[in-house]
Amino acid sequence: MSTTRPSPDRDARRPEEPAPRGRGPGRWKVALVTLAVAALLGAAVWVVLGSKLLVVRSVEVTGTSLAPRDRVVATAAIRLGLPMARLDTGEVRDRVARLREVESVRVKRRWPATVRIAVRERVPVAVVARSGRYHQFDRHGVAVADSAARPPRLPALVVAAPGPSDRVTLAALGVLHGLPDRLKRQVAEVTADSPATVTLRLAGGPTVVWGGADRTEEKVRLLDGLRRTPAGRTARTIDVSSPEVVTTQ
Repeated sequence: MSTTRPSPDRDARRPEEPAPRGRGPGRWKVALVTLAVAALLGAAVWVVLGSKLLVVRSVEVTGTSLAPRDRVVATAAIRLGLPMARLDTGEVRDRVARLREVESVRVKRRWPATVRIAVRERVPVAVVARSGRYHQFDRHGVAVADSAARPPRLPALVVAAPGPSDRVTLAALGVLHGLPDRLKRQVAEVTADSPATVTLRLAGGPTVVWGGADRTEEKVRLLDGLRRTPAGRTARTIDVSSPEVVTTQ
């Protein structure tokens, strides 16, 4: 009886033991992909930070009427040709915000080459005559502009030391700011000796002793009602500083 033995060659090619493959080409592919990605990233960084493709070429200013555009641009101090990505918008904003006419400001990049400065200016609400000039103050007591001629339609502010840190100034301007527009337009002068002694002189009408800046709606309602009465129409002075006891003279 004869015995058949498996062929050694067939044994060596069993499926569970695949022939080893070379690993050289796989490593080269990984290295090439890595180099390509690095090159692309380097090119992107160069375009953004080093090339002349994305640099500041113009500065736009919006929202200005009191502050001249040229002064805003000069104060912003943005260097043309600076890469857009290197522009510190916070520093530009802080510089422009120091202008007295500016209440707030936003600085934005408009790719590829423009910087936009959007200004919100302070709004003059009263005028102070001082040293031969007329100084316009906003509701926070900041002097935002001055001129040799008196600006129209702004009431005169008469206080001892006008300014943003003066409590009397802030009280007088606070009363003015709180008035409804229809009444605010009638005010020719606002005076105060203390935060609780604000007085309004109405154009073509009575002087109104207002008192402090509290209870505005109640005082307005009482003033409107009294001015519709015969006594209110002929009064030279109306005192609403204490709404519980309104008096006329």
